[in-house]
Amino acid sequence: MSIQVKELAFVFHPVTDVPRARKFYEDLLGLKVGMQVEFAPGKWWIEYDIAGQALAITNAMPGKTASALALEVADLTAALQAVEAAAYKIVTPLAVYGQCRMFQVADADGNELTLHSRKLKD
Repeated sequence: MSIQVKELAFVFHPVTDVPRARKFYEDLLGLKVGMQVEFAPGKWWIEYDIAGQALAITNAMPGKTASALALEVADLTAALQAVEAAAYKIVTPLAVYGQCRMFQVADADGNELTLHSRKLKD
């Protein structure tokens, strides 16, 4: 017997400092809060809706830093400039693969996100 998966529930990144993490996800990436729950004083679950999928940050659940999330951006060149200006760590420099370009950036807790563009020119 196999498990029947219905849909992707969410992806989450563990964070240690919620206000600092919010600066990365909301200010730098421009993500909008879809839901936020304070489970106990200072213990948060915050979800961002990205094209109908939930990306969450939390300091209320255990987890290891991740590196498998890729986000499609409207303008990769502008994204790279914004990351550099905000002084976040670029883990993997800009690379070109066939019909796409991408680079990886780390949030303050070490969660790595790939910022990706399917087009060679933004």
